[in-house]
Amino acid sequence: MKLGVLFSGGKDSLFACWKAMQHEEVACLVTVISQNPESYMFHTPNIHLAGLQAEAAGLPLVEMETAGEKEAELLDLKRALLEAMDRFGIEGVVTGTILSVYQATRIQRLCRELDLWCFNPLWHVNQETYMEELISSGFRVIIVGVFSCPFDASWLGREIDRRTLDELRRAAKKYQITLTGEGGEFETFVIDAPFFSRRIAIEEVSRVYQNYNGVLRIERVELVEK
Repeated sequence: MKLGVLFSGGKDSLFACWKAMQHEEVACLVTVISQNPESYMFHTPNIHLAGLQAEAAGLPLVEMETAGEKEAELLDLKRALLEAMDRFGIEGVVTGTILSVYQATRIQRLCRELDLWCFNPLWHVNQETYMEELISSGFRVIIVGVFSCPFDASWLGREIDRRTLDELRRAAKKYQITLTGEGGEFETFVIDAPFFSRRIAIEEVSRVYQNYNGVLRIERVELVEK
């Protein structure tokens, strides 16, 4: 079965893509670029680099822009899926949704309308097991957005390795947040994955941070040999 992966550049969509590759053919990635940084449906930090990640993965990318208006942005996702069906013959959609009923139900509804299979390999996954597998499988992930206590500015740009995961465990227990950031506490960007032919080297960044709310914008990058 040919699949299109809903792709944000963050850890969940890339890990879901990797899982899908182990069972079916991933024909393309599908990215919706929202003009609304607080989009209800779509990841926004560093979405401008989705094309570079797609190149590293050796996969074609379907990109669609949206104003990011609640519910209306689903029409833009539908247009993106129709384009993926037309250009790459996708028969199903892969998502990295873990807990969001809002996102899952809307994507499933779209899939039913378009007669597409919906594959959610991370749905209600054990978050501890997932984060351990993410690291042990060779994914290199950095934190590029923080949106809650206790994340100060030092978290921006930090790689999620085992030391960072230990800190996330303590934070999750103390502050009642999700270990994966699924509650919107933090956002990520993948610089390497098991299926990347090259890794992403970050050369220049800028930071905006205030009151437990901040974003690391990646300004300049290049693909380098692994």
